[in-house]
Amino acid sequence: MSNGNAQRTPEERAAQRLEHRRKNAAERRRYRLKQREKRESGSGPAAEPPVEDHGPGRPRERRGVVVSDKADKTITVRIDSARMHRVYGKVVRESTRLHAHDERNEAGTGDTVRVVESRPLSRTKRWRLLEVLERAR
Repeated sequence: MSNGNAQRTPEERAAQRLEHRRKNAAERRRYRLKQREKRESGSGPAAEPPVEDHGPGRPRERRGVVVSDKADKTITVRIDSARMHRVYGKVVRESTRLHAHDERNEAGTGDTVRVVESRPLSRTKRWRLLEVLERAR
């Protein structure tokens, strides 16, 4: 049960380890340079950096109706959903209420809005207003 390392001297093994480390470092440098070029070429000139307020993956988006805009920079959005009951086949309607951050206080009660998941902004706010889709009549 002899392997190739048994016949080499410690100096030869150290030299081989050093060569291996240099090769890996060179590959790492090439990879990082390529990634940096890809990142820089993707954003056009005068593009402002995106707001990083979410972890890895794509943030969830929901569409709902504003039920309250009384709080400053906060709206309460009701999200309605309908699904079939898996045993009885009846349509079951349910709604969820969530708080969303509205920086410019642009959404009013009755508006249909699109909200996106974000980092925690307060104890109850975990969503941000993306756009007002339809104004209330």
